[in-house]
Amino acid sequence: MRVLIQRVASASVRVEGRPVAVIDAGLLALVGVTHADSVETARKLAVKTIKLRLFGDEAGLMNKAIGDVGGEVLAVAQFTLYGNTRKGNRPSFTDAARPEQGEEVYEAFVEAVRAAGVPVHTGVFGAHMHVELVNDGPVTILLEG
Repeated sequence: MRVLIQRVASASVRVEGRPVAVIDAGLLALVGVTHADSVETARKLAVKTIKLRLFGDEAGLMNKAIGDVGGEVLAVAQFTLYGNTRKGNRPSFTDAARPEQGEEVYEAFVEAVRAAGVPVHTGVFGAHMHVELVNDGPVTILLEG
């Protein structure tokens, strides 16, 4: 599983021109699932996501987690995190989980964030989405599990 996390001042998702999720300051989590991933993998990376100290303290150092600053998470499923470009110019997505497994593991990630008391919003699994964000920093971290 891969979760690409971006600290954002704001982020949103639109599907067919309509907004489906909007957050202010917080984390945009792009979630990719591969064949070996499970609900347990998702839970572990969700906990890691919300415990990451990516927000500034009084001294401006990244010492606070999302819950410490009252931020939100926008979780967006993104199978393209498993795009393989070693051969040729067209990415292969054979390392990405099938949609059924991907959705189950993605939903487990979302539920684990929610269960920890962090507000979480989502895109629409499998939909063509337009994701807008204002990266704060920029701060971008890749988690793998």
